[in-house]
Amino acid sequence: MSAVSIPVVVINGPTASGKTGLAVTVAQALRAQGRPAEVVNTDSMLVYRGMDIGTAKPSLAERAGVPHHLIDILEITEEASVARLQELARAAIADCRGRGVVPILVGGSALYVHAIVDEFSFPATDPVVRSRLEAELEQLGNAELHARLAARAPEVAAGILPGNGRRIVRALEVLELTGSFSSQLPQWRYALEPVLQYALDVPRDELDARIGERVEAMWAAGLVAEVAELERRGLREGRTACRAIGYRQVLAFLAGECGEAEAKQAIVQVTRRFARKQLGWLRRDPRIVWLSPGRAAGEAIVSEVQGRLQNGRQENQ
Repeated sequence: MSAVSIPVVVINGPTASGKTGLAVTVAQALRAQGRPAEVVNTDSMLVYRGMDIGTAKPSLAERAGVPHHLIDILEITEEASVARLQELARAAIADCRGRGVVPILVGGSALYVHAIVDEFSFPATDPVVRSRLEAELEQLGNAELHARLAARAPEVAAGILPGNGRRIVRALEVLELTGSFSSQLPQWRYALEPVLQYALDVPRDELDARIGERVEAMWAAGLVAEVAELERRGLREGRTACRAIGYRQVLAFLAGECGEAEAKQAIVQVTRRFARKQLGWLRRDPRIVWLSPGRAAGEAIVSEVQGRLQNGRQENQ
């Protein structure tokens, strides 16, 4: 079978919906039927070594012998940008398909998945310009640079929160290099074919309960100690790692900016808001098939994958 006939499977859903376990279940079922399958991580925080508890990173036991790509590949001081993850994920997908393996993408935001499977290019970047703007951000502050952006491109500034220094710098960088900036995302048009996209639909009350239970379990498993160790390794200096939900709240607790109970509750609240945001992003994509968690979800995905594989074999004959 041609590598391009092998479908790229995407399993997504809000945090704590069970997508990681479902991906392993699907991979195991396909492997049991003689079709190799491997998981490709698309979560920008699971790429960091040492960020295990707070990211709900699947343990070796939870991976159940299924090979996982793009986990534990970066140090916490490195940047995990959308562009970088796009490059790494597409390379992993090509590697899987080249070996006759079904790649199962799982985790992360809809934006990252969109960038990986769709036609999605990034404006130019220049490290010299970026460094200068970041230095100005440090010296002048978010408000000053946001005002500069508003004076130059008010429609762009209107779509970026004044406190989001990282996005302000990026917008100013692109404007300086290209003279224009579009905040509109590309249309839904696959760069990889065929793609099968699924998302787990969990009732809000159940999802909120799952998130609360997960945070309690993370705390009991040693999240504070994990963050303290990562802080010693330079977590605060990381451009993206330190912004992970759970980690920045614990960093505030360790700095004495809030109490333990306050930090824990803040993680629950922020995670629930993030889950709502994830659902909002996912529901914009009409190509996604929504499934209820459970055995039937895995069976439905495996059945469709096998059907696509069979069609691919017939077309190649």
